[in-house]
Amino acid sequence: RSRQMIDRLNRLLVGLAFVNGDFTMEEATALSGVIRNLTRYCDQNAVSGFDSSFDPAAQITPLRRKEQPTDQKKPGKEDKRPEKEDEDSAITFTLSLHIDDNELTALTGKPDGEAPVANAPEGPANEQSMQELLDELDGLVGLTEVKQDVHSLLNFIKVCNLRRERGMKVPVISYHLVFTGNPGTGKTTVARLVAKLYYHMGILPQGQLVETDRSALVAGYLGQTAIKTQKVIQSALGGVLFIDEAYSLTNDSQDSFGKEAIETLLKAMEDHRDELVVIVAGYDALMHQFIDSNPGLRSRFSKYFRFPDYSGDEMTQIFDRFCKSNGYSLEKDAVSQLRVACEQMFESREEHFGNARTVRNLFEKAINMQANRLATESNLSDDALSLLTVDDLSSALAEVAK
Repeated sequence: RSRQMIDRLNRLLVGLAFVNGDFTMEEATALSGVIRNLTRYCDQNAVSGFDSSFDPAAQITPLRRKEQPTDQKKPGKEDKRPEKEDEDSAITFTLSLHIDDNELTALTGKPDGEAPVANAPEGPANEQSMQELLDELDGLVGLTEVKQDVHSLLNFIKVCNLRRERGMKVPVISYHLVFTGNPGTGKTTVARLVAKLYYHMGILPQGQLVETDRSALVAGYLGQTAIKTQKVIQSALGGVLFIDEAYSLTNDSQDSFGKEAIETLLKAMEDHRDELVVIVAGYDALMHQFIDSNPGLRSRFSKYFRFPDYSGDEMTQIFDRFCKSNGYSLEKDAVSQLRVACEQMFESREEHFGNARTVRNLFEKAINMQANRLATESNLSDDALSLLTVDDLSSALAEVAK
């Protein structure tokens, strides 16, 4: 819990640094020094955590901070490291903080026009039981081999936990995963379930999922990518960091920014091995190239889950689920029409086929076509408002095909 408090303080200070719309290298160096020394203080004094009896106005002292160089260059000019920290410099101060999650979200939001750092983490609030999570996993359309792989991994973890409890030797396990497959094949959904399942198995202390990509990890100036990546990592501690299209970090051999992000990530995976799991995802061939590009990645990612394209029948089931979850139904003849259309989409699919995303797009266009058809009518019944006709589906298919 003390590490969670440090993380919250880190977010607060980053938010304050963004007040003037510019996070400078001097501010980043100062922030790194504060957080590093606060972490050292907790470790040296065996701080066990903060509970309901913790006094938020209690003094935290002493704290050391890094002396700031007065002539440091602006980011991107020179890649110079700050001078060595002066261990004899110290400052004493009192912290009186009360920070809730909404305030943190507001404080750490990115300035207008910039990409978000990452999706807001999903914690174990409204926690589902282990069996509910497994039922949700097994209830997903298709993904037979992925479901088997997840069950197999959980069984292995369960046996390892039993061996540990009985004082037996336990093999070294890597919980980091590689998800390969085309877009729309359920990778993010399964990653979210894995994060919660890891929490229930005692692998992770919280079990939230933080989604991110290259735009949230890589900065535009030398030296700032590590800071930006570390910020995302901090938000994921206790849960799973899900990096979509991870291969974009190594697309260019001359890309020093992507390499810096990877090195920062690898160090965090080692330093926080008990509180961070990383799942990387993307196209099959590109993800294998990504893992092979760095020996550190090869040593940490050994489990691959392949997400196949959905078949025509599975896409039909997905469309039907969209209908039921949103209060719609298909006209009888439209059901046959949908099945034929999904089979044709599957047979003619290209390398970057959208799978469930394509089905969602088709559903959204179908309900838009229904709305256009009904907008000029009056005295509509509930059945008329919920029924998708052959004409609605035909018009939607024509739009999707454009």
